[in-house]
Amino acid sequence: MFRSRFHSEFLLCIFLFLPLLHVSAQTSTKATFVGSEQCRKCHEQIYASWSKTRMANVVRDPAKHPEALLGDFTHPDPVRTFDLKDVAFVYGSRWKQRYFTRRGDEYYVLPAQWDIAQKKWLPFHVEKGTDWWAAYYPDSNFDRPTGPLCDGCHSVNYNIETKQVTEWNVGCEKCHGPGSDHVLHPTKDNIVNPRNLDNVRGTDVCMQCHTQGRPLQETIEGKYYDWPVGYLPGQRLSDYWRLEESKLGTQDFYYFPDGTAHKNRMQGNDFIHSNMYHRGLRCFDCHDVHSSDNPSNLIATGNELCLGCHTKENPAGLKTSVAEHTHHAETSAGSQCAACHMPKIEVTIKGQFVSSHTFNFIWPKMTEQFGIPNACNTCHKDKTPAWATEQLQHWNTISPWRAGS
Repeated sequence: MFRSRFHSEFLLCIFLFLPLLHVSAQTSTKATFVGSEQCRKCHEQIYASWSKTRMANVVRDPAKHPEALLGDFTHPDPVRTFDLKDVAFVYGSRWKQRYFTRRGDEYYVLPAQWDIAQKKWLPFHVEKGTDWWAAYYPDSNFDRPTGPLCDGCHSVNYNIETKQVTEWNVGCEKCHGPGSDHVLHPTKDNIVNPRNLDNVRGTDVCMQCHTQGRPLQETIEGKYYDWPVGYLPGQRLSDYWRLEESKLGTQDFYYFPDGTAHKNRMQGNDFIHSNMYHRGLRCFDCHDVHSSDNPSNLIATGNELCLGCHTKENPAGLKTSVAEHTHHAETSAGSQCAACHMPKIEVTIKGQFVSSHTFNFIWPKMTEQFGIPNACNTCHKDKTPAWATEQLQHWNTISPWRAGS
């Protein structure tokens, strides 16, 4: 009787427990990448807006998208040693455009780039002693595949073994993680929303590509990678990636002597040193990567963006009028917040610069002492740093001690 009762209760437990096993198996299944088209079905408006951004169109096949081609291939040029038939992909559309060719199962950057502003060809070659990885690769562009050096940021789910991608460009899953579970059963709990992450992990989503650094693991299958292999949104980027070290007082390929970034793709390197970051702000508090309505995907333009938070009630807010604060006419370029707090001093291509993201005002004295470009002479190019310092020392809205130190 005891055995029969035990047997019945055991079967009942199994019967009740089987559905739980099924649920557990479903929830523990590792999500896979499905591509942005799958997201479109439910997020039509966001998809339509995102699809117009540069994030969605940074890498394009000119055979399928001839409108994406910006470089002049109709006239011969001694700098350009290749023809349009050699181009598999174009990369970039704002400051520069580079060109990828395919050889075997790898892509390579061709040795000339198009300067969009100047409308001319410039050489493209990463020299030894510049990017950290250059020392580990042969000198020729055609011995430097884009798979380990570029494609991890220009695609979703680059597979280092197969060299295949789920999709090219910065698709939905680049920031939200693999979406197969979410597509099958859409809930807030089975997809990453960077806005719901803490400020470190939220910013890490952007920093996976907008930083200069190197993987913690020096080589992966004998190759050196210039992007954080294995990182997924929601994780801590520092478990996969370390930023290039800033050595105060030393200027190198990456930094000015004060630790401000020297070149493009270092927005994150700058930002982590800012008060904004330490106050808990994230990149997407200012940038909306789903929208191309404003330059740099900003959520607002000009001072409207900054003064939306830096109100008089904010301890870090503006206590006077803009003109009193800047000593420039209200509508002039000198009264733009970004002109002084985000000067364009970081090179993206010869003669073209992008904004600093430390939000620090760089004093003219820093130029005199360390050669760091300052905010004043970035505009007043015909004046000297000493002139700028003298002007600042007479402003009654700033400390003369800081201006002269």
